[in-house]
Amino acid sequence: MKSIFKSAMVASVAAMGLSLAACDSAQENAAEDAGEQNAEMVNEQAEAMDDAGQITDAEADAMTDTAEDQADAMEDQAEAAAEGDAAATPPAE
Repeated sequence: MKSIFKSAMVASVAAMGLSLAACDSAQENAAEDAGEQNAEMVNEQAEAMDDAGQITDAEADAMTDTAEDQADAMEDQAEAAAEGDAAATPPAE
């Protein structure tokens, strides 16, 4: 019985996560995609520079971390803007 309950809870949490993910606006998705693409490009450049001996592993990691932080910030800004738009939109009658 406990395993059935646990399975139901896991399925419920997974469904909630999917429904929340589906609520992202097009602007949020675009910001997330752009941020991820930029972070991937920075990561590739950092790895190439590290392989060429131009920077250390730690410097390459720092570059990648900074790019990932910027991607997260872009997504957060888009989410905040979307939430602001939703709050400003009057309810349908």
